[in-house]
Amino acid sequence: MSQEIKVPEVGESITEVTIASWLKADGDYVEQDEIIAELESDKATFELPAEVAGVLKIKAEEGDTIEVGSVICEIDADAKGSGSSSDDSKKEESKSTEESSSSDASSEGGGKKTGQVKEMVVPSVGESITEVTISSWLKEEGDFIELDEVIAEVESDKATFELPAEANGILNIVAEEGDTLEIGALICKIEEMEGKPASSDNGAPKKEESSTSSASGQTSSNETYATGHASPAAAKILKEKGLDPNDVKGTGVDGRITKEDAEKASKQEKADPKQEAKEEQSAPANAAQGGTRDERREKMTSLRKTISKRLVSVKNETAMLTTFNEVNMQPIMDLRKKYKEQFKEKHGVGLGFMSFFTKACCQALLEWPAVNAAIDGNEMVYHEYCDISIAVSSPKGLVVPVIRNAETLDFKGIESEVVRLAKKARDGKLSIPEMSGGTFTITNGGIFGSMLSTPIINAPQSAILGMHNIVERPVVENGEVVVRPVMYVALSYDHRTIDGRESVSFLVRVKELLEDPTRLMLGV
Repeated sequence: MSQEIKVPEVGESITEVTIASWLKADGDYVEQDEIIAELESDKATFELPAEVAGVLKIKAEEGDTIEVGSVICEIDADAKGSGSSSDDSKKEESKSTEESSSSDASSEGGGKKTGQVKEMVVPSVGESITEVTISSWLKEEGDFIELDEVIAEVESDKATFELPAEANGILNIVAEEGDTLEIGALICKIEEMEGKPASSDNGAPKKEESSTSSASGQTSSNETYATGHASPAAAKILKEKGLDPNDVKGTGVDGRITKEDAEKASKQEKADPKQEAKEEQSAPANAAQGGTRDERREKMTSLRKTISKRLVSVKNETAMLTTFNEVNMQPIMDLRKKYKEQFKEKHGVGLGFMSFFTKACCQALLEWPAVNAAIDGNEMVYHEYCDISIAVSSPKGLVVPVIRNAETLDFKGIESEVVRLAKKARDGKLSIPEMSGGTFTITNGGIFGSMLSTPIINAPQSAILGMHNIVERPVVENGEVVVRPVMYVALSYDHRTIDGRESVSFLVRVKELLEDPTRLMLGV
């Protein structure tokens, strides 16, 4: 059976790609997920993996430009290819090798090195991403790792990605935590192995031997490369604190210095009386007695740097101003109180304020299309759909996932999307497509206690709605002063796109819909 391989979608604005090179020849046998070709668009280069194992039949040549979705090659999953006879001999060889390696492993208690080294480079993680920062290594130098095991986390200016191992073997780290690397740069090496190294059972007697010999005042005969060697995270901490790894005792495997060892060592060093005396002498004379004047520096993450650039750019390049209004939240609160239990029992999600605001904004956006528009060069782009961006505070910084075609969703659909996207944001699992686009943004500073703010537009959008906390305030109704739960709302907008009449009318319409939520159900 032949499997057709088509040009995959590689970005929302890319309609065609060029075949840069074939890494396999016509008639070659390829394994599933093996990279068979490199494709390039006008923005980036992408790898094409085989979807099944079989014999390759090339349909398009190098240099050809083909549309996304077109057939680029076929793979005959039933054929074994011209290399089948050699594969049989390889199997015989591998069988004898496995037999000898198994006897070696049984005598040595571990796996066998193949002599090959796999060099891992920073993979392409998005068409507009040119560099990444190593957020953290999940494995340490010298650790044995298995194929597809996650060994590190890397972050770009948009999201965090996991880096899986491309082979079984011993890890050799090339780039340290905090380093910023370009796409394609060498990040680590893996000394490939067949099977696993000696188990922890074999390591136990070594530790006992080591502790016994050290107790008798002798040097351990079981020292390895790891002994006294700091892990990348530990080395970074020791360097920042100005400590010598030789002065730190390692508690990791074979005496490796772990991150915890480095942190404890830095604290002990700070507690040293001589160091304290130096700090006292260097401290300003007017420092408060008994107080501390410590400082801590952290390198800005790629995400934080990008957020900073974008916010400054918006302030400088848009004619931004803000209009305000207030909303009596009593009708919505009464409705939620009456139906929230039934809603959750039926739909499995809670009934929050976000679904009311999203529905109200979608209806108002369709009535005032300029608020849902964007500037593209010398043209105004009016969107006839509502892709609502929801600002979410994540451990990495502010991210803005998008609810697509929110105008078509009911309350259950909106709440489900909000929960799904917020969870992925907190876990750092949002993909670039989930954060791309958006025609209008809603941000809720009220969850942190904000009474009033002027949110900054999420470019290239033209407007953003800011929600705030709900406070009981005295209001006049029918000539009487009554207490009502009131929320101030703010609409920041680009005056190049939106006139004052449109911005004020939009916000008034949102207020009307929220204060009479039955209108949201009836669409009036």
